[in-house]
Amino acid sequence: MTTRMDDQSVAQRVLDHIANGTTDTGEGVWREPVANYRSSERLQSEIERVLRRRPTPFCPSAALPDAGSFVAREAAGIPIVAVRGTDGKVRAFRNACRHRGMQVASGTGCTRAFVCQYHGWTYNLEGKLRHIPHEDGFPGFDKEQHPLVPVTVTEKLGLVFIAQDGPPAIDASLDGLDRLIGPDRRLFATAERDFDVNWKIFLEGFIEGYHIKSTHPESFLPYGFDNLNVIDIFGQHSRVTYPFRRISKLAKVPSSERRVEGLLTYVYHLFPNVLITVLSRHTNVVVLEPLAIDKTRQFTYTLTNGGGDDPEALAEAKRDAEFVGTTGAQEDRAVVQAIQRGLASGANDVFTFGRFESAIAHFHRTLSDALG
Repeated sequence: MTTRMDDQSVAQRVLDHIANGTTDTGEGVWREPVANYRSSERLQSEIERVLRRRPTPFCPSAALPDAGSFVAREAAGIPIVAVRGTDGKVRAFRNACRHRGMQVASGTGCTRAFVCQYHGWTYNLEGKLRHIPHEDGFPGFDKEQHPLVPVTVTEKLGLVFIAQDGPPAIDASLDGLDRLIGPDRRLFATAERDFDVNWKIFLEGFIEGYHIKSTHPESFLPYGFDNLNVIDIFGQHSRVTYPFRRISKLAKVPSSERRVEGLLTYVYHLFPNVLITVLSRHTNVVVLEPLAIDKTRQFTYTLTNGGGDDPEALAEAKRDAEFVGTTGAQEDRAVVQAIQRGLASGANDVFTFGRFESAIAHFHRTLSDALG
């Protein structure tokens, strides 16, 4: 498939699976060599030839709401700062002063200019070098030729995409998506945390529902299903649908009138390393940045599912996020970290992903193709 199903088609597919005791399945089995999780050379290729060479979501547009709003973090091992200018346009730069290389921004915030804390060199929101203290000490130095080094930025689907080393064009298969992060969604939490797990093992835990009964018997299973998912594949990307039991009430609703909000969770995987989880009352934009073969930094941006500045919508989103974050997410993290520890056992030469794990198979197939 090149486009995702609409909500009504997803609802009907789920209802059919419930009636028949079935789930979406892939066409075959994928065997991924365990060495691909343990090789530093392989990881470096993934970073240099995939993560840096393609436009990848850096943060939601909602993280840059006003002129001067910025987000600074490492992406694929490179310090980057993205900022919204006074003209409303988002720009991004390699986060390094053109004097001695110190980073000019850290974390998030809002500023009128970037001032290097080492010697005070100052850049405007367009990245142009505007001030050098005691400029007479740098005879012949041309400020116009030393702006912050830009990287390509595109805003699409409510996300800020950054291309570091490759072509700026975003995968056309995303054109069929609606705006993933709507303008009435408000960012209310951000988090950064390191985990002792390979980034691919971490990602795999998000995009299959074969583990629900075993891993989440008391948190998710009472509200959902074991091994009942709808899988959309579009280009290099995918979406996994996790329905709740209460979706069964749609069987009595005419197809054209069915609304799925609050009745399922959508998990979008935007290749290679970004996940967007659309839950009942909130949405997470999750970026997995590999630090080493056994360490991943997770950046999470948490937003309301609408309502603008309505306090009730914000309160509902916070309650929903607290439940998910303190139950299922902790259980998933424990599992993937145990898998990472198990790599050293030497028990497996390959990991076998079956027909119920087709989104993972698609990810590895796509990654393998991207590496050539």
